[in-house]
Parts: sequence; structure tokens; C-alpha cells
Amino acid sequence: MILSHENATSQTARQKWMAILARAEIDVLEEYFEQQGLPDHVVMKKPETGTVMIEGRAGGSGRRFNLGEATVTRCVVRVGETLGFSYALGHDRRKALLAAVADALLQGADTAIVQSSLIEPLAERQATARVIASRKAAATKVDFFTLVRGAD
Repeated sequence: MILSHENATSQTARQKWMAILARAEIDVLEEYFEQQGLPDHVVMKKPETGTVMIEGRAGGSGRRFNLGEATVTRCVVRVGETLGFSYALGHDRRKALLAAVADALLQGADTAIVQSSLIEPLAERQATARVIASRKAAATKVDFFTLVRGAD
């Protein structure tokens, strides 16, 4: 199957919002659905928790190695005729359910509304948190150097 440019672009957009939903705090998702109302949905695969193997690469591009396991909760729901999926680190089943509902809504007719009222504010919060964490890390950076004195 050959993907058109249009399909590839929408796939990338979905990957972005799913990543944002996976990192979202539960209280933000709860607040959003309290205000907007939780739409009618059918749970296709109830939230379930398991583990996944995390792989790393030395230097980001070296050989792969198994870093360890992480706990992940996943869920699948149907809103109307649209399936919504979620995967999130941790044990929070409610977060997985709400993220899956949001994914389904983002694939429907109200994409622009959900993007502007949920995804964009979440993305801004997450970007701000990354900047703060980066600044904290930079403040503790230590530069080690070797001073070479005259050879004896």
C-alpha cells in the first residue's frame, strides 16, 4: 500500500497528539472532560497494565541494548464509528481511558476544536516543563578539564 502525502501528514499529526496525550497529567484530562462532557463511548479493550522493554542506544546512534522494563497502560474505545487508542506510562487506567476518548475525538469532525482546547494547551505546558527542567539541569552542569603543567 502506498501512502499519499496527505495520509502521511495526518499520520504525523496523530503521532504528535498521541505523544502529547501520553505525557498529559490526569488532572488536565479530567478537567477538560468535566467542562466538555465525556462523550458516549464503548470500551473495546478495557484499560490494562503491562510491561514493555525499553531499548537504548549508546550516544543515541550506537548499538541497541535493553535498558529495562517500563509499566504501560493501554486502552481502546469507540466513539461513534471511530476507534481511539492510548498508551501511557504507569498504572493510571482512568488516564488511559480519557486519552483514548480524546484520540477518537481528534479523528472526528471536531478535530480543530479539540486541538485548540486540549492538545495545544497541553503541548505548551509540556514545552514549558521541558524548558524548566533543561534550565535546572544546565544550572548544575559541571565542566571538568585537565590543566597540564610543564613536563618534568
